[in-house]
Amino acid sequence: MRHNFIGIVISTAMDKTVRVQVAKRVMVHRFQKEVLRHKVYMAHDEMENCNNGDVVRIEHCRKLSRHKSFAIAEVIKPARSWTDPETGIVHR
Repeated sequence: MRHNFIGIVISTAMDKTVRVQVAKRVMVHRFQKEVLRHKVYMAHDEMENCNNGDVVRIEHCRKLSRHKSFAIAEVIKPARSWTDPETGIVHR
């Protein structure tokens, strides 16, 4: 079974690669509290259809480069965006 994570796209600056931040809750036994931990994964985006703020599911695949061993499986929820009516610029 392949590893699947759900996270938020935080960077799309590279060609066919996105950075995805995945959050998970862990228990700190010393204080008996749950805290939120984050990890950033590099994921392959073949069609380059992800934008900053999209919620995506990444899936483990063969190693594609030194840091990249995940691929975008699906875009679960696209980021909210709106278009300025005066200038026509799309804001995210």
